[in-house]
Formats: sequence, C-alpha cells, structure tokens
Amino acid sequence: MGAPALHEFIQPDPAWVSREIHGARIFSPNGTPVKIDQPNAGYVLERKVFDRVLAEMAAGAGADIIVKAPVVGITKDKNSFVNGVNFRYNRREYTSSAKIVIAADGVESQVGRWAGIDTTHDLRDVDVCAQYLMSGIEIEPDLCDFYLGREIAPRGYIWVFPKGDDLANVGVGIGGTISGKGGKLAIDYLNEFVKKRFPSGKILAQVAGCVPVGDSLPDLVADGIMLIGDAAHHSDPISGGGIANAMFSGMFAAEAAIEGIRVGDVSAEILRMYQVLWDKDIGKNFKHICQIRDSVLKFSDELFDRCAAVLNKTPNKTIDMVTIFKTVLRHQPRLLLELRHLVLAGWV
Repeated sequence: MGAPALHEFIQPDPAWVSREIHGARIFSPNGTPVKIDQPNAGYVLERKVFDRVLAEMAAGAGADIIVKAPVVGITKDKNSFVNGVNFRYNRREYTSSAKIVIAADGVESQVGRWAGIDTTHDLRDVDVCAQYLMSGIEIEPDLCDFYLGREIAPRGYIWVFPKGDDLANVGVGIGGTISGKGGKLAIDYLNEFVKKRFPSGKILAQVAGCVPVGDSLPDLVADGIMLIGDAAHHSDPISGGGIANAMFSGMFAAEAAIEGIRVGDVSAEILRMYQVLWDKDIGKNFKHICQIRDSVLKFSDELFDRCAAVLNKTPNKTIDMVTIFKTVLRHQPRLLLELRHLVLAGWV
C-alpha cells in the first residue's frame, strides 16, 4: 500500500507492516529489468493483523462487531428503503435494523443486488488472480517486482511482494476473458512461473479470487444503502490495488451517512453526496486510467522489451512514470494520438 494513502488514515505499526518498500523492478517479457528507486514508497501489510487492528479501532469507537455472520438478505420499509439486514449466526437467523446499510461485501456485491443495484462485471473488467505466500526464495527485500509478458501473464502481470528477507507474496493476475482458455487458469500460470523462478521455494499459503479492474459502478447508492470498496468496483484499473481506495470510499460514505442521519433523510438523493465526494477526489480519474490501461494492453511483448532495454541504461534515480511514458512514446508514437486528450489535460 502506498505510504501517502496509508498515512491519511493511520500511522504504520511494525505489528502489521511486513516490509517497507523503497522502489520496484519491472521485468519485460525477455527478462530485462527496469529498476525504479523510490524511497519510502509504501508498505507490504500483514493483512490479517492489519484488519484486526482496524476492527479494534472500530470497536473502540463504539462499533459492535459480529464475526462469522454472513448476511443472507436485506429488509426494506414500506417505502422500499433498505433499513436492515438478515444474517446467520451460530446456525440461527437474526435481523439487524439500520438507518443506513453500507455494503462492503466484495466483487459483484450480493447485498447491492438485493437492493436493486446492478453490481455485475463484464469479463473484460476483471482479473482472475492466484497468490502463494512463499519462503526460502531469493528476492530483493526492499523492492516490489513485477513481471510482464503475454506468455507468463496474459493481460495482467506477476508480482513478488517481499514480506521478509526470503519471504514474499508471489501472485499472478490474468484477464477475465483469458482465464480458462486452452485449459489454463491463473493458478497454472503461477505454477509455471514459480517452477522456473523459485524452484526451491516453499509454499506456505494460497489464496485466489477476482479483482475489478474497470471503471467505478455508475450507481453507488440507493435508498438507504451505499456500496464501498470492491463492492463498488473501486480497485485501481491498472494495478488492481484496492486497500487505499476502499478506505477512501468508506470515509466518503461515512460522511454521507452522517449527513443523511443529521437531516433525517437517507434517500438516494441525499446519499449521493458520497458519490460526489468519490468522483471529485478519486473517481474522476478512473475513466482516464481505464483508457491508459486499454492502450497499454495493445502493446506487444517486443515493444515492452525495446522500452526496457532503453530504460535499463537510464540511471535508476531518474526513472519515474513520466520517463517511462516518454520512452514508450518514442517507440509507439501512435499512442500520442490515442491518448491525446489525456496529454492535453496534463494527465500523461
């Protein structure tokens, strides 16, 4: 997670920071590395501990927390406003009433669908991911590594995020339209990479899932309800990162909830304040990022290799996103035409 975003909400604690990150390496399809030095860039988090600390903070602020209690439905009042949820806990079903429901139930939010919000994804706007926690591997413990290539991670990338001197999250994300083609799933691409890059590494844990990489949902609210995080399609369209955006969307939704309760009106019209705050701060960029992503996805492996060869000879401390873009532009001038409106706006 990026340092500036994290600092907006909470100060880092060694209890849940696995590693401080000071840069990255991007490997082109033929293995050419491009190193980017960025001191204090961010952190690799110990998510289970981090999430528990956030829960402790919420409890300390007065929240009641119920774990292992899946929501199985919503309730509505006579005006069809969402006013609570039904949930299962210890094999019994309960109903919890609420002035406002904030749904954070992940990709293709079921709670949102029950409320009448279309939360479905086009397969082109999701990545299918698999990740191992591995030990006994040779890594750069202060750098995040990214591997590109149509053969190793079609329409996505492989990542190595250090969590210790020889411990790292090693994962892959591939395009939703590609998953299953030729009988290959994300886990198959990951296994191929691990076998080649970390043959003696040990797998300690495994996770898999789906990540939104498209634009934000057009409707984030309905009467009595708001959607945040992955439920609102708020993961970054290029990186797929979602922690920071989820925290920002939660903050904006909280501000709208406070206002709705204050004025005694939790209609979609009032709660749309959340959508306005989101669009003004972060959401306005999503369409631009999606356009950049769509252009980059057209690049051939050969283009990535040529650009990496040039950047590899550039001093690490001078490499940033502007340098990378200018290098790509020299090799792919038609990109200037495709993104001309973003260039004029100072975006790239």
